[in-house]
Amino acid sequence: MAVPKRKQSRSNTRSRRSQWKAEVPTLVKTVENGRVTYSLPHRAKVVTDSQGTELYLEYKGRKVADA
Repeated sequence: MAVPKRKQSRSNTRSRRSQWKAEVPTLVKTVENGRVTYSLPHRAKVVTDSQGTELYLEYKGRKVADA
């Protein structure tokens, strides 16, 4: 395991941590049966019935897993 040779100052620690930034996810807009839905690209989406019950996960039009 890597162990530092000497203590790192507060300013160095905080400036290093300040470089991490959250990114806004890119959403894809799709229209299905008159409803506009937003989803993340390259991710499986949940298919629901008319009452909102989750049925299964779908990716590229194929069923990939049970919900």
